[in-house]
Amino acid sequence: MKKLLAIILAATMLLGFAACGTEKPQEIQEGFQPKLSAETECKINIAGSYSNFEALEAEFDRFNEFYPNVELSYTKIDDYNNAIATVLEGNDAPNIFFSFSWMTGNAAYDSVFGRMENLADEALGLDLACIRPGLLSHDADGRVLMVPIFSTSYGMLINNDLFEKEGLAVPKTLQELMDVCAAFREKGYKNPMMGYSADASAPLMNTIAYPIFAGTLAEHPEMVARANACDPAAGEYMRPALEALSQLIEKKCVDLKECEKISDNYTEVILRFFEGDVPMMICTGDTVSGTGKRESQSEAFTAHPFTYTFAPVPMTDKGGYFLDSPSIQFSVNSACNDLDMTNEFMRFLLTKTELNEMASVKRLITPTTDLSFDKVYAPVADVAPELIVSPSELGIEDTLAVQIRLASFKVGTGEMTIDEAMAKYGTLE
Repeated sequence: MKKLLAIILAATMLLGFAACGTEKPQEIQEGFQPKLSAETECKINIAGSYSNFEALEAEFDRFNEFYPNVELSYTKIDDYNNAIATVLEGNDAPNIFFSFSWMTGNAAYDSVFGRMENLADEALGLDLACIRPGLLSHDADGRVLMVPIFSTSYGMLINNDLFEKEGLAVPKTLQELMDVCAAFREKGYKNPMMGYSADASAPLMNTIAYPIFAGTLAEHPEMVARANACDPAAGEYMRPALEALSQLIEKKCVDLKECEKISDNYTEVILRFFEGDVPMMICTGDTVSGTGKRESQSEAFTAHPFTYTFAPVPMTDKGGYFLDSPSIQFSVNSACNDLDMTNEFMRFLLTKTELNEMASVKRLITPTTDLSFDKVYAPVADVAPELIVSPSELGIEDTLAVQIRLASFKVGTGEMTIDEAMAKYGTLE
């Protein structure tokens, strides 16, 4: 009997070990599955415009768990926008490089596009389905030459603690925005809204106007091509954006003279917001990406921390447009060395897990469907579908974006009237 019990116990333990042994492979199978030999030795270089890229370097470490002999590196290229075409023609051309939507349609980047691999090729096995469809742009041949690693949008940082302290609700419409600005002024807040506005490249006016212009064109998609071509007829479609901007300034929601005291749209905007007396700071998601690191750099925030979120500026009676835009995109150099392993790294990177992890470290909006992944961007996940506009999907090109940026600045500063700016659409400089 003792022998029989021992045999039964041993058999039970073996079955238990076998069951445990099947769990780990099953978990691995649901994630990244390497396709190449783990013994492969090669070097992969990624080139871009960031000074440092800690989020990507963390991905290098995780990838090396599968391929320990692959040496991955990141290189910052000075004057990236002007230099990338030359770099790709050199002997040390990178395997992967930063690419941007505004390059589309610009003849200066024809040679760059000529180097890009088609990432929609099914043979590569990339999981493009994990990325929000509106962020993926297809060329005339249906190819995907750029994939977003981070996404961004236009909006405002909101000091939620100030709203709670003063018993005010975060505005959801343009009228509510103007009313809450008036309420803050009555309570002694000199700057209900701020943002950087020192020159024509500054985003305060553009951040307010561009989403409305894009939203208007989304209702008239037949005008997008004409707007891209700088057809003066497209100027009329800027009217809703420029009128809303003018109204915000006239109602003293924004004091441009105070905004000009902020010296740049990144560090100074963040540190000014962290002073704690600005309920809403107009900026882009790219600015928000720097908030985490700068919390400890602000004496005011360290002494009196507060909760904050990022949301579209509610500039219409329906709410605020969420312009779902790529921030940084990766392209693969089709002529690079070790193309197979380069594509293997891209296959590893383009998963919800890795993209969300990178976005969390960089504090940019994830390009995956998990829009509420970061609590700072949680309000973005609540935007109504009809207010979500994808410039890539709509076909917006840089020529159009430049015209609304210049028009909004000239109207916002009083250099032009709304009618004058619309009449000069296509020739603004």
